[in-house]
Amino acid sequence: MSFVTKDLLINFLFILLALFLVQMFYLIKYAKKIHWWKDRYIAVFPILAIIFCLLFPVNGAYVPDDYRMDLRRIPYILGTLYGGWPLGSLLFVFILLLRLLIGGYDVGFLSTLIALPILSIPLFFITKYFLHFSLKNRIIVSTCLSVIGSLLAMLVSIFVLHVTSIPISVWVQFAILDVAGMFVITILWEAIRANLLVLQRLMKAEKLEIVSHLAASISHEVRNPLTASRGFMQMLQEDEKEPAKKRYISIAINELDRAKEIIDDYLLFANSAPERNEKMNISEEIHHVTHIMTPLANMNGVAIDFTFDEEVKFFVMGERRKLQQCLINLFKNSIEAMQNGGTLTVKVTKEGGTVIVDIIDTGCGMTQEQINRLGEPYFTTKEKGTGLGTMVSFSIIHYMKGKVSVSSVKGKETCFSLEFPLCE
Repeated sequence: MSFVTKDLLINFLFILLALFLVQMFYLIKYAKKIHWWKDRYIAVFPILAIIFCLLFPVNGAYVPDDYRMDLRRIPYILGTLYGGWPLGSLLFVFILLLRLLIGGYDVGFLSTLIALPILSIPLFFITKYFLHFSLKNRIIVSTCLSVIGSLLAMLVSIFVLHVTSIPISVWVQFAILDVAGMFVITILWEAIRANLLVLQRLMKAEKLEIVSHLAASISHEVRNPLTASRGFMQMLQEDEKEPAKKRYISIAINELDRAKEIIDDYLLFANSAPERNEKMNISEEIHHVTHIMTPLANMNGVAIDFTFDEEVKFFVMGERRKLQQCLINLFKNSIEAMQNGGTLTVKVTKEGGTVIVDIIDTGCGMTQEQINRLGEPYFTTKEKGTGLGTMVSFSIIHYMKGKVSVSSVKGKETCFSLEFPLCE
């Protein structure tokens, strides 16, 4: 094995080390509840890997002293693809500054200065679509970008900067290890991302299970005295002559009704599994819910845009009442998010064996942190909300074997995409 291959393999091991350290820190974050860490692992991994690669480049008789051959492009490409153009821009500047600091203004730096911007053009273009690709396509795209990066490094060095002291055999070894390394690291990165998502869902499921047990155990006991209290309040209101006292009693009754609604949401969450499955045309259910929500929409200056076609039928399995409750909760949230009016657009499409319901509002939007917390107990973006409605809706979708994804632009719009398996 040549010195070039050994040094590049050491580079590859340093990238693996950075990946391992990031995963370890992420697990510590959950174990110790370190909130400042958040999603910074996406930036920490490529930065650590780039530092390791630049500090330990290929050393050998075939590589000149003013040229550094290493695998820094692997963390740069992956960091940009998964972290987006902001992180890519940071890594771009970081590589140039660190390379200048370590090696000075030499031939190797000029090679980086020419090749890196050319590679960044397709890289920055692809990054906004990358996470929407399938796993297979993500691996293919990252590997192809690695091929482009290796070819650029070789062509710029030989034909632009006239670095002829490096044999073609060394360039071939470099290209093979660069591309193979990208392939392996991408698969490992995807596996780690999948594990972290499972960890997040597990912790959220534990919270929801606690709330579910609590709801089932105390909701009935609390609701009964509330019902009795409301009845006596109504009797007092009927007999009361003073307007001020009647107004106070009316406020008390309204607050009791609000408490009852919260308890009902708890009960619905605790029993969100369908009691009886039936075949439903989801377009008809949306049409029905649209009629129910139209008065609330009109009060808030919101227009509901949904075209119901009786000829198009997408059937799903579930309990009709709970599906309607799920849609009502999501419609209500969207309408209330549009404080200055707007349009609530509902689209139903078929994709393979699934039916997709998109609920799009032109409201205040949400940050990524708010989106990540949707469905948690007591988390809400509304002043007087409890978050229980969204929690119940997500639970109903889960029991219908569906999926929900949320995308939002702060101050512009929010889209809830519900996916349900089709029932033929």
